Amino acid sequence: MAEIKTERLDGYRRLVDIARDLASTLDLDILLSRIVHAAAEISGSEAASILLYDDTSRQLYFQVSTNMDESMRRGLIVPLDGSIAGWIVNNRKPVRITNAHDDPRFFSNIEETTGFSTESLLGIPLVTKNKIVGVLEALNKNKGKFSDADESMLLVLGAQAAVAIENARLFQQSDLISEFVHELRTPLASLSTATYLLLRPEMSQEQRDQIIHNIHSETMRLNALASSFLDLARLESGRVQFRKTVFSVADLIYECKDVMASKATDDNIQIRVESPEGLPLLEADRDKIKQVLLNLLSNAIKYNRPNGTVMLRAEALEDEMVLYIQDTGVGIPDESVPHLFEKFFRVREHEARVAGTGLGLSICKQIIHGHGGRVEVKSKIGVGTVFSVFLPRPSRTQPHIEEVDDVKQTRKKG
Repeated sequence: MAEIKTERLDGYRRLVDIARDLASTLDLDILLSRIVHAAAEISGSEAASILLYDDTSRQLYFQVSTNMDESMRRGLIVPLDGSIAGWIVNNRKPVRITNAHDDPRFFSNIEETTGFSTESLLGIPLVTKNKIVGVLEALNKNKGKFSDADESMLLVLGAQAAVAIENARLFQQSDLISEFVHELRTPLASLSTATYLLLRPEMSQEQRDQIIHNIHSETMRLNALASSFLDLARLESGRVQFRKTVFSVADLIYECKDVMASKATDDNIQIRVESPEGLPLLEADRDKIKQVLLNLLSNAIKYNRPNGTVMLRAEALEDEMVLYIQDTGVGIPDESVPHLFEKFFRVREHEARVAGTGLGLSICKQIIHGHGGRVEVKSKIGVGTVFSVFLPRPSRTQPHIEEVDDVKQTRKKG
């Protein structure tokens, strides 16, 4: 009995240390990783995971786990009805299960996707200010069964975690909003000046037409800025769910070429594609990867030289798929390269040449990092730039039947 009390006291002391640790970071990814590792430790479990809940779309999805790699963990959708985690969200109560497979609420699709077998489970709701943030689960007790003490400890951790998650999200949003407001000042000042000039009686019709054209351009830029800002805000707050399928990279890059063909023709740029035979399938969110490629292709065209070329190439490495977007453009100064993926950053030498929001590359980086990949840049002034997108290849060799059918249909359409 004394031994149990000592263990419990040690556990609560560890919770104090964990609380201090959680309060020390406002980086959401680092925070979530610390929470799941702390949950596995204090509950004596093989693994632990966090599922986040998006109240707007009413969706529950995996965000982080101690037992899944970066490329698998994010965006796996779990139904609110027909899953243990969904039951926890709907009822806002903890669940303790000795044999998950015997529970009618058990959702087996995640197990099939990840290859991790769940036996015992302890799940608690993450709630702050009467708002459900998500679910924290401890999986497979190392010794014996999950106890009242385990549940009590995890509830304390969960209360701290929910507050920390919301604080991190609010900090990220407030930081992004302050940057966004700062960026709004220039176009708003331009619009204010333009409308003032339109009211002046001495303005000629030609001058008025030019001002109206400028107003239209600034309005379109503001619209693009607002859309990009919302995309980035959702990505940074972890509210974007990646809907992964298995698809043909070759089909995708040819599709992206077709989308950008008219823009390239208008700018007198040639787009070339290199796709080796037998390129393996990729497991990722196809629409999001397409968004990245289109953004990089658009930049490669905009910052190219007359009669220039853009090369879009794919290559399969042992553990990764690499997509290269290479242009024969003006190049990027060495001092600007490290800042390319920062929010609202624009290369000073290019600002007057091409309009932009300064958010496109930040969005690309968030999408690729969310897939467990990375983006690298090499550039030389007067020669051109190469963006290399590295994406992890799926660990399983055989895709689901329905996913193969989707690929076949895509090829038929192409």
